[in-house]
Amino acid sequence: MMPEILCIGSVLWDIIGRSSTSMRLGSDMPGRISRLPGGVAMNIAMTLRRFGMTPALLTAIGRDAEGDELLAACDRLGLVTDHVYRPDDLPTDRYMAVEGANGLIAAIADARSLEAAGDRILRPLSDGRLGTAAAPWGGPIALDGNLTEALLAAIAASPLLSAADLRVAPASPGKAGRLLPLLAHPSATLYVNLEEANILARSDAATAPEAAEALLACGAERVLVTDGSAPAADGRRGKGVIASAPPQVQVTRVTGAGDTFMAAHLVAERRGASRADALEQALRAAASYVSGDIGS
Repeated sequence: MMPEILCIGSVLWDIIGRSSTSMRLGSDMPGRISRLPGGVAMNIAMTLRRFGMTPALLTAIGRDAEGDELLAACDRLGLVTDHVYRPDDLPTDRYMAVEGANGLIAAIADARSLEAAGDRILRPLSDGRLGTAAAPWGGPIALDGNLTEALLAAIAASPLLSAADLRVAPASPGKAGRLLPLLAHPSATLYVNLEEANILARSDAATAPEAAEALLACGAERVLVTDGSAPAADGRRGKGVIASAPPQVQVTRVTGAGDTFMAAHLVAERRGASRADALEQALRAAASYVSGDIGS
């Protein structure tokens, strides 16, 4: 099956502990622990599929029992897994987070297998399955900041992705700096939150529109900046910055919200929505997700 979009990056098991009570460092509270398919690339792919697109995964999944189970879950969800790299000597990656009523308390992402796989996950872009250097993939690509800084730098300069519509998401504020090689890429759209934007721009912007302006000043072609329940911004070189406030909802989860925002925004634009409409549609989708109205 030929996919409509490629999702490159982390596909792993999300192990999430959630409590309905506000928590702080050292809290020991009752709650629920779930294990679901996750990772930035996976979350984006699942949302794209719900919106009717056919995404393919370019990632590394181990040949262990957890990997077999994860790949089967991807197949059931209708994701194209034909091009997944499956190393014999690496385990399937995992992510663990604790969330309270006051948001994310702490998280650890164990993506060492994806990092160790390196550019082997990109082979389908060069061997003719999804493209070659002479005839590169020309569709959209959702790119995950869990990739190593060296691989992201190589992608920024690679002819294999020179014709693609790159949509880039940082994995976390701690990894936002990895996106610097892609900051000024002419076909890249960066999706970041306020903290990540300030890290990339080396600024102290107080709002998403200010952060978008700072990133444009640093050479970015286009940026989407979110700020929780405060207004989000879309900044585009030569076309300025627009902003919109998200719907106010009861927050029941936060892990995956940014990935849902990115996927919904991409789909809206592929369907011809204006900048303002695409931003509002993405904010509504993210609000529905954090409120629990959209399933994981």
